[in-house]
Amino acid sequence: MPRILIVDDHPLVRQGLKAGLSKAPDLKVIGEAETADEALTEARNQRPDIILLDISLPGRNGFEVLRQLHAEMPEVRILMLSTYSEKQYAVRCLRNGAWGYLTKKSSSDELIDAVRTVMQGRKYITSSLAQLLASEVSADSAKLPHEDLSDREFQILCLIGQGKTVAQIAEILSIGTSTVGTHRVHIFEKMNMHSTVELVRYALENKLVDNV
Repeated sequence: MPRILIVDDHPLVRQGLKAGLSKAPDLKVIGEAETADEALTEARNQRPDIILLDISLPGRNGFEVLRQLHAEMPEVRILMLSTYSEKQYAVRCLRNGAWGYLTKKSSSDELIDAVRTVMQGRKYITSSLAQLLASEVSADSAKLPHEDLSDREFQILCLIGQGKTVAQIAEILSIGTSTVGTHRVHIFEKMNMHSTVELVRYALENKLVDNV
């Protein structure tokens, strides 16, 4: 029976995931965590088969946890969870070792299907994500500017694209405003841009913002 660890900083979300998974008698939730540090501790102690991992954790984000878990426990299959659409983060998650990507709008049936798919040794790829991957393969070899950003910088770029202020971004990511400011400077440098307006336009044109 696959043993599952749920990592999300919202108790109601964890409850909802547990309720959804309870519909499948062949799956077992063995633990929960709400921060990156708790996730790593629980994973090391419990050695689950599957981890449902939220991207937006306070402090250290899900990308960092994904990379560390993948390095320490490559046998554990990690499904990423997010409020963000596939076009923003899914490909980046797969590159970092995730076995699949689910938005929090997914139904319990889709969640169960995803868990069973990865337990069979297959990546969970939706049709829309398959199109994103195909687009990457067929694209020109030249990388887009945002592909050189770190995971945290990419998160902040997407939030800037949504019109969030530095203070709002700091609150969302549970980091200091000065840290956001430093990342913002690095984003400008790496992307060779000079204003927030340019970043917002870029995010919109490259469909890094939902509902665009």
